[in-house]
Amino acid sequence: MNLSIVSLSYTSYRGLQSPPVVVKLTSSFFCQTAAMSTSTGASSPYTTLSISHPAEFITHVELHRPEKRNSMNRAFWSEMVDCFNEISMNSDCRVVVLSGAGRLFTAGIDLTDVASDVLSPEGDDTARISWNLRKKLLKYQEAFTVIERCPKPVVVAIHGACIGGGVDLISACDIRMCTQDAWFQVKEVDIGLAADVGTLQRLPKVIGSRSLVNELALTARKMFADEAKSSGLVSRVFADKEAMMAGALEMAGEIAARSPVAVQGTKINLIYSRDHSVTEGLDYMATWNMSMLQTQDVMKSAQAAMEKKSPKSVVFSKF
Repeated sequence: MNLSIVSLSYTSYRGLQSPPVVVKLTSSFFCQTAAMSTSTGASSPYTTLSISHPAEFITHVELHRPEKRNSMNRAFWSEMVDCFNEISMNSDCRVVVLSGAGRLFTAGIDLTDVASDVLSPEGDDTARISWNLRKKLLKYQEAFTVIERCPKPVVVAIHGACIGGGVDLISACDIRMCTQDAWFQVKEVDIGLAADVGTLQRLPKVIGSRSLVNELALTARKMFADEAKSSGLVSRVFADKEAMMAGALEMAGEIAARSPVAVQGTKINLIYSRDHSVTEGLDYMATWNMSMLQTQDVMKSAQAAMEKKSPKSVVFSKF
């Protein structure tokens, strides 16, 4: 469990000025969609997440406990599962942008709220205590696996600190970008445990350098934006949060403009191929496309290309 103790780990952020409450989008593609105000609190039915729709086919999920540095309390773990399960089934959503409200992306787990779950599990003996603790850990793991399992691509925009559980979270996303002031920390060894909700399993496949992952996980040192970019943890670095959010939404718009059959099939097969051999991946791809090629989206996309039209001019059916 990523027991990042908020009160101990983030004193360097005291006195930091909060970013503007409303993100002003500078991208021309989204200049008409200033619907991303973070001043009104989390949308119903969630208490830790705020959901908005800044443009057609795009869902913005914002970690929304700014007064607690977006730390992950007990409600968060259930709400993430409910949120992304709903997004997976929502044909009006083709791509997700995930970000954090307030001063930083996330300070990790809110130990003050979830400590009883992991430090005092129920049970009459070792077997029962262990069994109940395992169920809790699997529940926490599901909160990030649901992001990976969601067929809609997830673009995560990280500013400020991304610590403990935050690294587990972003490792499950498809595209990562950050601000120049962002930093990342696999904090768990400082708290006396091994990270257990995804970092040790996904980060080696994200970065690709086993030595670097081992170093980060075993020393709990901070990784800053430039190193995150050079190592492959993020693909883009922006000057500030405003520019990053504009960039994230512009990228999301480019993805949303493509065939949802093609986009979702691409994500699913990328993840499958990551975890299987080349031969297995090719076989799965052939099985996938034997049905998914039977779509009008191929003809519509080809026609637009021949006429030198933008993919944004094509109207695709819901999927």
